[in-house]
Amino acid sequence: MIRRLMALLALTALPPSSAVAQTPLRDQIRHFRERNERAIVRELVDFLALPNVASDLADIRRNATALAAMMTRRGIAAKLLEVDGVPPAVFGELKTPGAARTIVLYAHYDGQPIDLPKWASDPFKPVLRSGPMGPGVQALPLDPPGGRFDPEARLFARSASDDKSPIVAMLWAIDALRASGIPLSVNLKFFFEGEEEAGSAGLGKLLTRYRGLLDADFWIFCDGPVHQSRAAQAVFGVRGVIGANLTIYGPTRPLHSGHYGNWAPNPNAMMVHLLASMRDIDGRITIPGYYADVVPVTSAERAAIRAIPAVEEQLKAELGLGRTENEPALLGEQLALPALNVSGLSGGRAHGGGANVIVAESEAYLDFRLVPKQTPARIQELVEAHIRRLGYAIVRTDPDSITRRARSKLIKVVWSGGYAAARTRLDSPGAAALLRAADQVLGRRIIRLPTLGGSLPLAEFVTVLNMPFAILPIVNHDNNQHGENENLRLQNLWDGMELLGGILARMGREWQAVP
Repeated sequence: MIRRLMALLALTALPPSSAVAQTPLRDQIRHFRERNERAIVRELVDFLALPNVASDLADIRRNATALAAMMTRRGIAAKLLEVDGVPPAVFGELKTPGAARTIVLYAHYDGQPIDLPKWASDPFKPVLRSGPMGPGVQALPLDPPGGRFDPEARLFARSASDDKSPIVAMLWAIDALRASGIPLSVNLKFFFEGEEEAGSAGLGKLLTRYRGLLDADFWIFCDGPVHQSRAAQAVFGVRGVIGANLTIYGPTRPLHSGHYGNWAPNPNAMMVHLLASMRDIDGRITIPGYYADVVPVTSAERAAIRAIPAVEEQLKAELGLGRTENEPALLGEQLALPALNVSGLSGGRAHGGGANVIVAESEAYLDFRLVPKQTPARIQELVEAHIRRLGYAIVRTDPDSITRRARSKLIKVVWSGGYAAARTRLDSPGAAALLRAADQVLGRRIIRLPTLGGSLPLAEFVTVLNMPFAILPIVNHDNNQHGENENLRLQNLWDGMELLGGILARMGREWQAVP
């Protein structure tokens, strides 16, 4: 019994930093994966088959229960974290004897709504295809001869990339380390959210109630895509976000533009003028005071941006762009700045020959991307002050006839969502340890991206838990995230297993070596 116990401890305790495996770490994980591809894909397919639209709480709970069972089968102590009226988060813990640091792995298991007619197949009946949708793409068997898959094949399903495949990659990376006799270098916790695609409205309550349980040294978020060059990247910040629906009112009914043009105010023309007053053609926001709270990027962050592989010309060709905003600024530089995006415009008819009318209403949807020190409340204040300076009266609901007659310029402004930006310094101890571990696993320098262009509610984690973080994406950049025919390139899943497994095996030791 004592000999068996000592043998077990030898497999789980941290080895000395001088220990060198006979086979490189990444190769050991790869060899394990090659022997188990069919089982890995089968577990992912079964997980993807569970409908997980964030608004369906019954389906969300079924997903949470299944995920907890997946963790329990691996000896991870799993349970659901509950708060009234909030979809459950799935928590897990795996302790490592001798580890001095604790890492939390995050992903979300809920998914975006479905626009079924736009999908080539049922989004909850996963289909493996030979590549991205297009001419010549073919369906492939989920049980291939010999158990090996074409690494360029893609699995199509809702949440195939956002975020169920990173969860499966985490779990199988741990399986690979165990099977290869490679110990973890950190204590592990898992936090899988079930409300991210619905705005994470209850996240703050969950984090506050379970603050002690979630205590750790560093969080790794496995959301978002790899770099457009297909290379792995570590991201240390996200922009905040807030949305605004604008409605400008004109006549109570559409008017013939010949009979009333140049006399009745035109809501579409008014909307165009308002939006043009908010940003210039290169994306710089012209609302007074908008940049006052913006924290400039550090010299280390600027150097990291300049070291990112150049993809601007590739993307311009792929997207059919003749120019980019603020050219020749790099994509990474632009993502570190605040943004005002005109995401939707509606008023009248522009197709099928149009209609010669002055519309009764013109609508626009704006999303504002925030950087550190900007807050949603301050953005609201600045935007509404600007609108009022242009002579508009602001209402929150559709106005009655008396209100319309009393105001020469009337606009409804309704704000939605909203959370601040968050960023971890690249030279912080945890970030430095992660980067050193990733570089060693990959055998090259991982891309350092100071800020992700998209938004995640990481400010909640920073505010409540006061912790540093990084985002370690693994899925392909062309995955149709949030849209129809969402997909995962299998090679990204394999690469993700190797990267995550290698970091979990090395990060603790690298942290000890950080000055």
